[in-house]
Amino acid sequence: MAWFVLVVSGVLEAVWASALSASQGFRRRRPTVLFFVALTLSMAGLAWAMTSLPTGTAYAVWVGIGATLTVVWGFVTRQDRASTAKILLLVLLVGSIIGLKAVS
Repeated sequence: MAWFVLVVSGVLEAVWASALSASQGFRRRRPTVLFFVALTLSMAGLAWAMTSLPTGTAYAVWVGIGATLTVVWGFVTRQDRASTAKILLLVLLVGSIIGLKAVS
């Protein structure tokens, strides 16, 4: 269950990072509210998962999921340009996340 909560918390990290960007410095209300809700749930989930998972592994997986999804969202919304190098690095990052779970 801790791994499931950690993955959901990682997804919420990508949500709050994207909402933070969309809030335009907290000037737009909906993205700002989404940012605070997703941030709170993401941190709470990470904290709960860390009660039964090693701290370093849990944090690395949480950040890796959030970072990967945030970059992919940037590709989808055309805020960031996809390149072969970026895609290969994301594949390496995802492989590292899977590896951390496999050895934990």
